[in-house]
Amino acid sequence: MMRYLGLDIVYQNVPKLDPNFIPLHLFNNAFLKGADKAFGIAVERNDGQIAAYQTRIHSAKAMREANLYYISRLVKTLLWMKGGFRIYLSGNAEIYEAIKRQYAPGGTRAFDRGFMAGVFEHAFEVVQVPSLPENHETSYPIGGHFNGCRIGFDAGGSDRKVSAVIDGDCVYSEEVVWHPKEQTDPQYHFDGIIMAMQAAASHMPRVDGIGVSSAGVCIGNRLMVSSLFTKVPAPLFDRMGKDIYLQAGQRFGDIPITVCNDGDVTALSGAISSGQTSVLGIAMGTSEAAGYVDRSGNITGWLNELAFVPVDASPDAMRDEWSGDIGCGVKYFSQDSIIKLALAAGIPLDMNATPAEKLKAVQSRMEQGDAAAADVYTSLGVYLGHTLAFYHGLYNFQNMLLLGRVMSGKGGNLIHETALRVLREEYPLVADAIRVSLPDEASRRIGQSVAAASLPKIER
Repeated sequence: MMRYLGLDIVYQNVPKLDPNFIPLHLFNNAFLKGADKAFGIAVERNDGQIAAYQTRIHSAKAMREANLYYISRLVKTLLWMKGGFRIYLSGNAEIYEAIKRQYAPGGTRAFDRGFMAGVFEHAFEVVQVPSLPENHETSYPIGGHFNGCRIGFDAGGSDRKVSAVIDGDCVYSEEVVWHPKEQTDPQYHFDGIIMAMQAAASHMPRVDGIGVSSAGVCIGNRLMVSSLFTKVPAPLFDRMGKDIYLQAGQRFGDIPITVCNDGDVTALSGAISSGQTSVLGIAMGTSEAAGYVDRSGNITGWLNELAFVPVDASPDAMRDEWSGDIGCGVKYFSQDSIIKLALAAGIPLDMNATPAEKLKAVQSRMEQGDAAAADVYTSLGVYLGHTLAFYHGLYNFQNMLLLGRVMSGKGGNLIHETALRVLREEYPLVADAIRVSLPDEASRRIGQSVAAASLPKIER
């Protein structure tokens, strides 16, 4: 049991290497017990789409700090799950003023403000309303096309993957290490993309279409924001980065090109391989990428940037260097988490090595049966078990697919087994309601590029 902000949070499974971890899901459940006053949150994004959410807070003055913490984390969760440039709040003026300060220029959530304003190319604001606007959201079909000769490209922060697919058969795949996050010149990114696509094209008689799975936020086949271009100056990214995949695709002629967030392609990969819908896919690599295919087999247009959604309520949680926030998914479901836990386990790592190299070092120890490495993966599995219950409350998904470099090998299997055990022991109703699966080893690492190949619709 942990006590935080006057609330007792009870749970059995604690990560051995992170004993201060407080599952945000359980904090929220404890908070809502006895909450007696209505409060509303809505976020508005492109095309007038609005996601509205009704919840409750406490009327007791002793719960003021807990009220603000609960609402502030919920606002951030909805913002990064759904996306939006405007936050509507209804139900408490004091909380509204506090949230408005957080999201003001120079506030604690200034990163979130700037990110959303850049993604949607719209001024960001927080407004108070007497009642929430009505919920208005749409979804649309994506991918699943395999006719013709296709290139599928998957751009991650540590490696790039490409596949050549002819009428649904993958005839060539390659995975190449690269370092896009360290580069200030987007020509590095462009050259790597072209090299990969040309390699795939050389194994087919022609190229009929190109599908791209990319870290970042994609709107209208444009890359609006991406961690791949972290060190590229903003004016240069605006000029060369946003249309980089479209420009690369033009090298292969006047063919259809579709660019999607890598998380959505993760979910699509799961839907294609399993024949199921209602899939939440998570790829654990350089960051945490997520995507969702709904029960109709459509994607929602939500951001699904779970890397920035909080999962740990501990005030001592690890800070993300990019956003400046603590306790968010990127430090729990990525190679950064493996490194953090490895250091806590006393595993020696070369601090001059890249994060990908550090991950490989831990994976190597795990393959050799090292007990300290097993503690690393078990601790991450505990994180995941608690967080899957949280994600289920947000998405109500039926199928979960786990992908990415972190899920490779024996370590990935141990994460999976541990997460299922935590679900059974702590959240039996959720455990009965969902199916959590791993694809085969090749699909864990290459599957997204093959799924990406199915994105464009080719009329022939």
